[in-house]
Amino acid sequence: MRHTIFKITLLSISLIVFRNSYSQNANESKYERQEILITMRDGIKLNTVIFSPKNNNEDLPFLFLRTPYGVSEYPAPDQMPYTKDMADDKYIFVFQDIRGRYKSEGKFEMQRFNRDKKNPAAIDESTDAYDTIDWLIKNIKNNNGKAGMYGVSYDGWTTIIGAVDPHPALKAVSEQASPSDMFLGDDFHHNGAFRLSYGFEYAFMEEASKTDTLFPFGVYDTYDWYLKLGSLANVNKKYFFNKLPSWNDFANHPNYDEFWQKQSLPYRLDSPRVYTMHVAGWWDQEDFYGPQKAYETLEKKDKEHKNFIVIGPWNHGGWAGGSGNKLGNIKFDTSTASDYRRDIQAKWFAYYLKGKGDGNFAEAFTFQTGSNQWKSYNNWPPAEAKKTNLYLHANGKLSFEKPDATETKAFDSYISDPSHPVPYRPRPIEETYGPGSRWYTWLLEDQRFVHNRPDVLSWETDTLKEDVTITGNLWAKLFAATSGTDADWIVKLIDVYPDQYEKEPKMSGYQLMIANDVFRGRFRKNFSIPTPVVPNKVEAYSIDLHGINHVFKKGHKIMVQVQSTWFPIIDRNPQKYIPNIFEAKESDFIIADQKIYHSIQFQSYIEMSIVK
Repeated sequence: MRHTIFKITLLSISLIVFRNSYSQNANESKYERQEILITMRDGIKLNTVIFSPKNNNEDLPFLFLRTPYGVSEYPAPDQMPYTKDMADDKYIFVFQDIRGRYKSEGKFEMQRFNRDKKNPAAIDESTDAYDTIDWLIKNIKNNNGKAGMYGVSYDGWTTIIGAVDPHPALKAVSEQASPSDMFLGDDFHHNGAFRLSYGFEYAFMEEASKTDTLFPFGVYDTYDWYLKLGSLANVNKKYFFNKLPSWNDFANHPNYDEFWQKQSLPYRLDSPRVYTMHVAGWWDQEDFYGPQKAYETLEKKDKEHKNFIVIGPWNHGGWAGGSGNKLGNIKFDTSTASDYRRDIQAKWFAYYLKGKGDGNFAEAFTFQTGSNQWKSYNNWPPAEAKKTNLYLHANGKLSFEKPDATETKAFDSYISDPSHPVPYRPRPIEETYGPGSRWYTWLLEDQRFVHNRPDVLSWETDTLKEDVTITGNLWAKLFAATSGTDADWIVKLIDVYPDQYEKEPKMSGYQLMIANDVFRGRFRKNFSIPTPVVPNKVEAYSIDLHGINHVFKKGHKIMVQVQSTWFPIIDRNPQKYIPNIFEAKESDFIIADQKIYHSIQFQSYIEMSIVK
């Protein structure tokens, strides 16, 4: 048996799965392969790879994946960890290049908008899924008339879009790490703050050519490269020359306008029309917001109990390969990924496409980190969770008690200098999808690498005398002021390990980031209509840190960190209000004095959901 590593971008499920060993000898597979072009309703042909079980004499359902990352070199499904459990149960597997990518005809459009249904000739990703399933049902022998769709990241997005106007044969889908809103919480922006390194590198990778292409930085550590880039205005002036549609969209739509709203899943989705399982990872470095928002959106109109969610201790697509018994430096004491593939994903499709099993799926099934055990709930977030506030205090203290008259000072402060931004992970900061990149686990990096920086504030509790379990939504409620007219606020919730951690000494004192996000101050009132921040005025900021399920163990501490730069994952806010940051000049970048308040009048806290 010959083993190798299949190299494709990690945004696709491909690299996550194929970096694991698999056989390239087709004779060892129990599946036979064909590659064809399937014609869509407008005449465009899409490249499609079909794997069918050899010597099959029973009618089987289709499992269908649509991707922009190239399918022609996919190994057989029984040779991939992601699909092996399902392949062993026998399906007809279908993999397809979406329009304008790799061997498919047509024009590629990033997250193509929904079609105008008044125009019978209009197309979108949903019609392409429909037309493909229709062709498969009519032309592939030994099918049982049922189909399912699945996929991670962009492939997850094509999955959920395929279920917007589903073919009657489409019975169940599993969107996994799909983006839901590219301005509020996924790949390209978080709360209006632009994800610079990701947006720059991904736009180039997908749109510079018909196949994935890495930007030629010419350096290994990209931190200084992005710093020398200067204003975002220099991107088109020096590198892209207005040729990349996605970058032009970033620059032309700096606010939450109709472009971003219509691209979002809440705009596109109604009620779940097929059985839908959303899958997310607690440390997904790309689309953690997406699956939770998609679930929340469909749940509002889920009258037939078709909407489910699974969240595990994974990074982006981490459930698709490997055992999942650890991530970065963090161990989970069980094989979470292989358990998911065998006991959840395989059984999900077996029930809805084959009628096998009892169909007893939990509404919400999440892995509780800290305690390292799976938990099931009747809804997500759990209704039984009670809101509790964890307050910031003077002298770096964090407590469940409110500030009172004994508070020694009203605020803590730091200087934010955009010419010396805080790195978002320890350097070197390799190209996102480049050789040796540590992008995939940066959310689990030990935060001590910035703990003593003068432009990072930290507050922590006393050593916990009992476990604290946070299950559900998490918000940072900050009262803050800046000497500038705009500011970014980055908030991190951290699990601090004991100074002497006998179970694993090298983890002693480790600062594990459990939740985090950034908020751009100009959007504090409205994401569609930004307004300058009034210098030195104390203002309230509500920052969504998203759902979590974590036990801060007895003997640990809880820490909160706040900073104003997170570079280069987040672009440098000039800290001077500019209507469109993509048009800022070098002279617009200013140093600002930032204040975080924790007084009786202005109480800053973390709002968390506690389950006893």
